[in-house]
Parts: sequence; structure tokens; C-alpha cells
Amino acid sequence: MNKLRQQLTKSLLSISGVTEKQWPDRDDGFSSFEYKGKDFAHFHHDNEIDVKLGKQLIKEQRVPRPKDSEPHPNRAAGSPWIELRYNSAAEVDEVVRLIKLGLTQF
Repeated sequence: MNKLRQQLTKSLLSISGVTEKQWPDRDDGFSSFEYKGKDFAHFHHDNEIDVKLGKQLIKEQRVPRPKDSEPHPNRAAGSPWIELRYNSAAEVDEVVRLIKLGLTQF
């Protein structure tokens, strides 16, 4: 796990009600996050997290959908889920900001 993923994980776990779920049948480092018992995010790799932000929030915040998605190449443009990539501490902070907004929907 790289430093940015560690930073993101720590930030998410500091949000009241957020828990991390390890998947014992997976040995590739996959983990997901839950809020109020519902999955809202999971890592694809150390620099990408797939998050349920909601269609309206994605539109309001003008969050761009990645055009070169490997895990979800055929995801509908109107999906409430979106892949967020980060390559700096500032981008991790932006991901956390968006996730906090998204959690208000639960």
C-alpha cells in the first residue's frame, strides 16, 4: 500500500461511521468502505478508488469520468458510481471532500 492510499484510508476512517471491510477470500489487497452498513467505496489499486457519489453530486461537482477505465469500461454515464484517481496529497484531499459530500446521501 503506497503513502497516498494510506493517507486516503486514514482520512476515510476518521469520518464518524465509516468502517473498512477486508475481504478474506482476496489476496490482492482489495478492501472496501461502508457507511451505515452500506458499501460506498472500494479500491481498484493504490491510486484509484471507486465511489458511490450519486448521479446528482457527480453532475453538480462536475466530476469527470475516466475514459480509460480498466475495471469498469462499460459503466453507464449516468451511474451513481465513479472512479476517482489521485496522484498527490492535494488530490487525496479532494477525493475525501467529494466522499464526505456523497455520504450525506445515506
